[in-house]
Amino acid sequence: MSDSAKKITWFSVIVVIVAVLDQWSKTTVWNSPELHRLTLIDGWLMFNLTTNPGMAMGISWAPTWVISIVAILATIAITWYAMSIRKYANLGFMICMGLIIGGAVGNILDRFHRAISGGYGGVLEGHVVDFIHFTYVWPEWMPFVGGNPSFPYIFNVADIAISVAIITLLVFAKWLLPDEPPKKKKTESQDKVQEADSAPAPDTLTTKTSETQENVKADTDQPEETKTDDPLPGPIEDEDPKSPGKG
Repeated sequence: MSDSAKKITWFSVIVVIVAVLDQWSKTTVWNSPELHRLTLIDGWLMFNLTTNPGMAMGISWAPTWVISIVAILATIAITWYAMSIRKYANLGFMICMGLIIGGAVGNILDRFHRAISGGYGGVLEGHVVDFIHFTYVWPEWMPFVGGNPSFPYIFNVADIAISVAIITLLVFAKWLLPDEPPKKKKTESQDKVQEADSAPAPDTLTTKTSETQENVKADTDQPEETKTDDPLPGPIEDEDPKSPGKG
């Protein structure tokens, strides 16, 4: 099995395990009236069945069907991102992505089938089932928080998976977050073109000076022709000798 296939396998297995465990736990608590209000650790932890039309921690900023669409689009986008960088990501990162997607899928399934079974309305208007509740209350002597619940939100297995993955990525970001993808290797022809483009331009002045020097040298090597504007000398006439006087 290749490294990429191994990462996809781990990612897929984690998604399935989280989604199945989340749905099983919700269905079990929902169908068991004795589990609707059950103390597990007195003063610390209990089952407290409720439904949530909004997002995690009871946050509701839009109608349920809008939140459902946003959750579906976010799940698709995160899955695409995880698959696109799997070659550069390590196994720990892919496992965290599996926890996040598994939790998201578990809550999205709630919105689908709870909409039908719960009679909330359209297929995207179902409420998410929450049942895990921390009941610890801060001591009265603590300033600002004394007497208040330590964690007032009710959550589920899907929320736990998502929270664990995000916290793990934040704490161990240096080791888990994938490195930047390496740059593509250039072909030999591209390297030659780049070298040619980056080569320094010839010095025009130097080139012209060299050409001038070569021309001067060529001219000096040629024999000089004697040129004159004076006419060729004609025949020299002898002067008449003076006649000797007669005595």
